[in-house]
Amino acid sequence: MAEEVNTQTLRDARIGDTVKVTRLVGTGAVKRRIMDMGISKGTTIFVRKVAPLGDPIEVTVRGFELSLRKDDAEMVQVQPA
Repeated sequence: MAEEVNTQTLRDARIGDTVKVTRLVGTGAVKRRIMDMGISKGTTIFVRKVAPLGDPIEVTVRGFELSLRKDDAEMVQVQPA
């Protein structure tokens, strides 16, 4: 139970943070789409930019730049790398 208290999502990460994916929460087609973008358990993600209103979030994953909506970023649980 203590693990859930420290749960952080990619949406919570700040500009300049490097985080490591611990779990993907989505199901079905949504989870598959996130995985197709190269985001999977153990992947390191660098948060490059966040739009003025917070949506989308621009990240670097596996050497390429990617923009994610807040809803998608919320499905990616992370921890500091």
